[in-house]
Amino acid sequence: MAVRISGITIPNDKRVEVALTYIFGIGPKFSKDILEMAKVNKDTRVKDLKESEVNTLREIIEKKFLTEGDLRREVASNIKRVKEIGARRGVCHTKRLPVKGQRTKTNSRTVRGNKRLTMSSGKSKAAAQKT
Repeated sequence: MAVRISGITIPNDKRVEVALTYIFGIGPKFSKDILEMAKVNKDTRVKDLKESEVNTLREIIEKKFLTEGDLRREVASNIKRVKEIGARRGVCHTKRLPVKGQRTKTNSRTVRGNKRLTMSSGKSKAAAQKT
């Protein structure tokens, strides 16, 4: 039996505490909080959950937490708002630079792309071999 919560199929063989973190918007802390509210043991496997426990988990997540599509939409609208008002953070988002004040001379490879051009002289290898 595959358990679906918030449109996400949760893996059967994982512990419930870990499996809930597969849902966008639920991390380890929220996962523990949800399990305490539902009075479900965090060490049980997803495949061992009863149907009533799954329903209580689903109800708690839908009522108390913003997850998946709604959360992604809210994050995107926040970024769009910051871009429109012309804030520094919005400019950094537009230029695909680090947003939270990190340095950019080095150490921003994940945002700027992994372009390492330090050793190349700019000439192509074919042109260098002809001379």
